[in-house]
Amino acid sequence: MLKSVSVRGEISNLKKHGSGHIYFSLKDEGALISCVMFASNAKNLKTALEEGMEAVCTGSVEVYQKDGRYQLYVKDIKKEGKGSLAEEFEKLKEKLAEMGLFAPEYKTEIPKHPKTVGIVTAPSGAAVRDIIQISKRRDPYVQLILYPALVQGEAAPESIVKGIAALERYGVDVMIVGRGGGSMEDLWAFNDERVAQAIFDCSIPVISAVGHETDFTIADFVADLRAPTPSAAAELAVARVADTIEHMDELERRLKRNMQRKLYDKRQRIAYFEKVLMGLSPGGRIRAYRERAAINQDRLERNMNVRLTDVKHRYAVLLEKMKYLSPLKRLGGGYVYASSEEGKGLQSVKDIKKGEAVSLRFPDGHAKALITETVTEEFTDG
Repeated sequence: MLKSVSVRGEISNLKKHGSGHIYFSLKDEGALISCVMFASNAKNLKTALEEGMEAVCTGSVEVYQKDGRYQLYVKDIKKEGKGSLAEEFEKLKEKLAEMGLFAPEYKTEIPKHPKTVGIVTAPSGAAVRDIIQISKRRDPYVQLILYPALVQGEAAPESIVKGIAALERYGVDVMIVGRGGGSMEDLWAFNDERVAQAIFDCSIPVISAVGHETDFTIADFVADLRAPTPSAAAELAVARVADTIEHMDELERRLKRNMQRKLYDKRQRIAYFEKVLMGLSPGGRIRAYRERAAINQDRLERNMNVRLTDVKHRYAVLLEKMKYLSPLKRLGGGYVYASSEEGKGLQSVKDIKKGEAVSLRFPDGHAKALITETVTEEFTDG
C-alpha cells in the first residue's frame, strides 16, 4: 500500500545537494512529512521546485533507518500552485511596498564605529554565539546588549517587537535582529507585519540577519541593511579595531608629511622675506653698497694690473729701442760724442768758439779738449 503513494502539500525547507539529490518537507495545515528525491529521478523534473510551491508528490513511504523516521521517497512531482504561506508572504510584501516601508530614502546609514550593539535573538543557539564571537574578535571593546527573544512560534512576533523597543530605549548605536536558519515556517515570525512595522519605526539603525543567504523575509526588506547570515551581521555592524588603528596610523603619517612640507615651504618663504628685508634696511643697503664697491674695487684693481702690465711691457720695448738709438751705442770706430762743459751736445761747429773747452766721450771713457781753431765746411752726399 505504501509503495505508490501520492501526497499533496506545500514544499518547504527545500535543499538541493551537490550530488543532485533534493531534500524538502511536504506539509499542510495539520501535518508534515520529510521527503527526498534522488538525482536519478530529479533529472527528469519538468518544473523547477520552489519554496512554498503547492505540489503533488508521488513515491514510496519508507523508514529512514538512521533515526527511525518515516519519509517519502519521491519519484515524481506535479506542480499544483503556490502554497498558502508563500501567497501570504507575497501579499504582505506587496502591501508593505505600497506603504513605502521598503523605500530606500527611509534607510538609515549603519554607524562605522559603534560603541554598543543591540541583539534581538534567541539567547541560545549558533546565531547568538556567532554574533558574540565575531563581534568580540573584531572589537574587544564593543558592548553587546542581548534581548533574549522568542524567534519561533505564535508568541515570537510580539517578543521580537518588545526586544526592538527595549533596545531602542536603552540607546544602542546599532541593532541586529534575526535568528539562525530553518524552514519557511521556522522563519515566519520575521514575516509578521508587526515586526516589519517595529523595524520601520525604530530610530536606531537595524540590520536583519535571518536564516541563510538564500532565505529572504519581510524583515530583510524593511531593515536598514540585510545580512545574509547572523555572522555576516556581526561583521557589518562591528568594525575591526586593527583596521581602525591602521587607518589612524596612515592618517598620522599623512599629517606628518603634510606638516613637514608646509613647514619647509614656510621656512623658504621666511628666508626669502628675511633676505628682502635685509636688502631694504639701511644696514642691508650699506652692506649691499659695500659688496658692490668691493666688487668694483676688485674689478678696478684687475683692470689696473692689466694696464700696468701692458705699460711695463711697452716701456721695456721702448727702452730696448732707446738703447739702440743712444749715441753711446754709436761710439767706436773713430766716433766720439762732443758736448760743452755744461753737458750740452754739440751738433755744429758753430756751437763752439775758439778757446772754449769741450768734453769728448769715448766708449771707454772721456777727455777734455781746448778748441784752438774752428773751420766751417760744406758736406755733400756721396
